[in-house]
This record gives sequence, structure tokens and C-alpha cells, in this order.
Amino acid sequence: VYICMLAALLSCSDSVKVSRTLDAMPAIFPDYNGVVIPPNMAPLNFALDDQDAGSRAVFSFGGQQFEVKGEKGSIVIPPSKWKNLLESAAGDSIQVTVQVKQGNEWVAYSPFTIRVAPEKVDSYLAYRLIDPGYELWNKMGIYQRDLESYTQIPIIENKMSGNNCVNCHSFCMQDPDKMLFHVRAKYGCTVFVDGDRIETLDTKTDRTISALVYPSWHPSGKFVAFSINNTTQDTHPVHRTEVYDKASDVVVYDVEKQEIVTTQALFSKKRFETFPTFSPDGKQLYFCSAPALKVPGELRDLRYSLCRVSFDPESRTFGSVVDTIFQAETEGQSILFPRVSPDGKYLLCTTTSYGTFPIWHKDADLCMFDLSTGAQVPTEEANSPDTDSYHSWSSNSKWVVFSSRRLDGLYTRPFIAHVGERGVLSKPFVLPQKSTEYYTFLTKSYNIPEFVKGKVKTDTYKLVSRIKEGKNQQISFTK
Repeated sequence: VYICMLAALLSCSDSVKVSRTLDAMPAIFPDYNGVVIPPNMAPLNFALDDQDAGSRAVFSFGGQQFEVKGEKGSIVIPPSKWKNLLESAAGDSIQVTVQVKQGNEWVAYSPFTIRVAPEKVDSYLAYRLIDPGYELWNKMGIYQRDLESYTQIPIIENKMSGNNCVNCHSFCMQDPDKMLFHVRAKYGCTVFVDGDRIETLDTKTDRTISALVYPSWHPSGKFVAFSINNTTQDTHPVHRTEVYDKASDVVVYDVEKQEIVTTQALFSKKRFETFPTFSPDGKQLYFCSAPALKVPGELRDLRYSLCRVSFDPESRTFGSVVDTIFQAETEGQSILFPRVSPDGKYLLCTTTSYGTFPIWHKDADLCMFDLSTGAQVPTEEANSPDTDSYHSWSSNSKWVVFSSRRLDGLYTRPFIAHVGERGVLSKPFVLPQKSTEYYTFLTKSYNIPEFVKGKVKTDTYKLVSRIKEGKNQQISFTK
């Protein structure tokens, strides 16, 4: 009865007559079937496999409905109609029915649903676009994308500064006016942006093994935790590239005094400490720690545990007790990239069988902890058989974005998932693009996707001019 009613409804909605409904779902790319999206997301355009004869899609919720005719199998959704539909369906689901021409008749696939969550996502996403090898580079840049449209603009592109490396962009509490990033090789420095103020720093000291590397802002904006790393990249017969540290430590940078402080638990030759991140209240510092093994010979035995130490921002001192949240020796896995949700409820990490930086490890998966109980939260819906790695939170703690190679095994693309009850992640969706062929032909990887609450307004030319001046302030080490 339902199929007959659906066919009748569709046949009356246009001049095209649908003769029957198939008991099958359409094959679409990207796969948006059953995903959860924010009510302020750009249209989820998609393509149908081998549908040159004719196609269209019907989008409906309640009494609202509109149709999109396919062009060579591509369904490109009108932004205004999409926006109105999402606003009406927030907290509910829209239904999508794909119709295709087969021979002399039109048939409809079984409808699929897209749930529209009531919570919005931060309006911008920042990321780096880079060739997937990482050992060498030519063109790269840090970009920002308006998530409510398809507009992408550069924050900085290295073609303006001698084709150097720009990396590790980070925002203080998703604030577009307060950020930092590193410049490596030519004009090397760490750049701090605070509104109209631009500051460049020389962060290598005579007591540290490298310049500052992986950052995490203190919620006050007065401190930034950094790792310092002696990093090596090798080719690998299975993983293409293997990245690992020969040594690493963690320090905390005082933004106002331009000093770094640390403690023995974070700065030991006997262990590798890396990937620090502050808790939202600023009183705890999470980090990853592993025994200092001889690499690459013992790389397969290198596994990081997740640890936590208290931090007092008033005195710039650390606690004497280190808590272990995830014991690598017990779990038989290495845990990396810890990030705490802004509401303090959950901690999201990446796990892999071994190593420091699992950018090519197919077994790399997201791993979530409920901080109130210490229990792991199921993440199976979000993970894939391929690499799922670097991730960040939205400011309202209801969305996460992470990089994944699940589309083709070669390039990382940004996927977004909703955080539901008890922290369970929904089926993720790839960042929508205007062209349904965008990811097929893009030969750059998305690197370090970070939600931002608004547009970064820093003038690119002013930023580059400040970097090229080379007037970098030297920071000091206070132990």
C-alpha cells in the first residue's frame, strides 16, 4: 500500500510519471544516506551512478517539497530551497526520493532520510590543503571554508612567502580572532594573531630539542601547551609514509611573558611526551607518553599511553601526580591526538596498533571516553576500514570533524559527525561541495580540520609582510 501511495504522490508532483518504486536504495556519491547534519549546512549535492538517461530527486519534509532535476546524474540542490527545508526540519528528518529513467519508464528508489539535528555547527572550518606525501611540498595553504555555502578563501598561501611550509594552525576556543600557526624553512617562525595584532616568534631555545610544534590553547588565551619534537619521516612498504619521533617533550608557553615552563613529568629523556591538550577549565593538561625506545628499530613496539597532570595557571606550576587514563601496555594500542569537548564531558582520541603519527595506518580509529565515568563510548558508526585520524570539536560540543581516507585510501577528506546521547557519534558525512566531482579530481589532502566560530578577518598581505620582515621575538625557557 505504501509503495502504491508513494508512486501516486510522485506521479502527481510533476509531468513525469513514475511507474513503480524499487525495493532498493540508490547508489549515490557522496553517501549521505542516514547521516545527521546541522541545520546550517550547505546543500548536500550528490551524484548517481550511471544515470545519463535522466534523473531527479525529491526532497520533502511535512508539507514542504521541492524537486531537483539531475544533470548527467548530478543532483545540485538550490541553496535557498535547501536552507528553508533545513530550518523547518531541524530536530526531525527530511526524506529524499531518487527517480531515474530506465528505458521508456521512470522508476523511484526507496526513499532515504537525512536527519537534521537541532544544534547548529560553527559557521567556518579551517584546514590545510597539501600534497599527500608530506615529505616534500610545493603549493600549500591554510584555508577557511564557510560551512553554510561553498566559499573557500585562504588565510595564508605559501606561494606568497617563498613556497615555505605553513602548518599547525590552532584557534583559542574556536575564536577566529585569536590563532597561531608555524612557518617552517624560509622565514621560519611561529605566528600569533590576536585581533589586529600580529606577532612572530623564534621558539627554539638552547634547552629544547626543536622549535615549538603541536599546540593546544589554554581557555584563558594566556598559555599554549606545545610539544617539541625531533621528528623523522620515512617511506614505508605498506603505509607509504611512517612518521615518528626520536625524542619529544611537552612545554607550556606563557603568551604574555614569552616564556616556556615545564615539569619533569613532561620533560624527560626516558620518555617521549607529545600531543598536549588542556581541559576546558584550564586546570588539567592531557598528553601522550611512551617509553623512549630506539627508533626505527623498535618502532613496532612504540605505544603511547594517555596521561593527565594538573596545571595551576596562577603560579604556572604542575601537579606532582600523573594519572594514566589509557594504559598502552594493557590495551595493546597507541593512543594519540587527545581533544576534550568544550563542555568537559568527553575526550576524543585516535588509536592505532603502534607509533606516533598514524596518518597512513589503516587501523587508525577514533576512540571516545566519557570523562565522568572513564568508560569508552562506542565509535563504530564513525570509524571506517581506512585511516580515521585528526579531529576537533565544535564550540557547542555537538559536532566533531575528523580527517579520513575512506573515500579512496589516498587522500584525507574532512568528515563531520553529530555527538548524540551519551557521546555516541552518528554516521559521518564528508564536507559537501558544489561539484559532485570535486573529491574525484582534487589531488590535495585536507590536514588539521578545525571548527571556527566565524570568519578569520586577518589581512593576508599584512600577515605575509609581517612574516617576511623576519623580526622574530626570541622566547626564553624557565624550568
